[in-house]
Amino acid sequence: MMTYLAAIPFPAIDPVAIHIGPLAIRWYALAYIAGLLLALLYARWILRRERFFAPGKPFMQPEDMDDFLLWAMLGVVVGGRLGYVLFYAPQFYLHNPAAIFAVWRGGMSFHGGFLGVLLATWAFARRRGIPFLRLLDITAAATPIGLFLGRIANFINAELWGRTTDMPWGVVFPGAGPLPRHPSQLYEAVLEGIVLFIVLHVMLRRGALRRPGLLAGVFTAGYGLARFLVEFFREPDRHIGYLVGGWLTMGMLLSLPLIALGSWLVWRALRYPPASATSAA
Repeated sequence: MMTYLAAIPFPAIDPVAIHIGPLAIRWYALAYIAGLLLALLYARWILRRERFFAPGKPFMQPEDMDDFLLWAMLGVVVGGRLGYVLFYAPQFYLHNPAAIFAVWRGGMSFHGGFLGVLLATWAFARRRGIPFLRLLDITAAATPIGLFLGRIANFINAELWGRTTDMPWGVVFPGAGPLPRHPSQLYEAVLEGIVLFIVLHVMLRRGALRRPGLLAGVFTAGYGLARFLVEFFREPDRHIGYLVGGWLTMGMLLSLPLIALGSWLVWRALRYPPASATSAA
């Protein structure tokens, strides 16, 4: 039986960042916008460093990333929403199809957003004649920025909280009962955002872009592993609960294919010698 010696009260942060008359701009929306814009700036910074692509020059110009931003944005929003609908609440939306479009009520899935961005990256690369895996590598290197901000926004919204804990950093979330819980949103912000960004940045500086698919593979497998581990501390969705044996969650199940795909991409990238910047992937 747990003994709750201490708990951190939830900070009084209004989920709405700005009120403009009847319009309410939420931190969650600002996190999406800031994440995309900062990821764009970081991707452009990468493309300006020719030494990352040596021998040769980058396969695309920094300005091309401006056009790709719209494609990525659509992939994140459409994929994230459809992923939540299909993976987490298909029965509800089957009987309430109009609610699919009510994105302001929440309900986004990273795994769906991942598939959306993957498809958007493939379509953009094919349309522009850009090597798909090279564009995917840069997208992967920049994505942890948005993940970090998104998880911080989850914490501000007091959603996706963790399981009850007796650790001194447990937080009493509004709407989650009187017991302290793991701030699992912050665990994910650290692992999926800060740690993954640092790992990919170090690899980037050490020539990872010369092996198409390597950064994408490390990101995909790294996210899958981080999410799988944090699921042990995160409260499962109430309408789904545990799937098998009282411990497997939907988040864990959806992360397994990511770990497998990422591992395969890493194996594929390391199988061949470093490619030149002009070779296709």
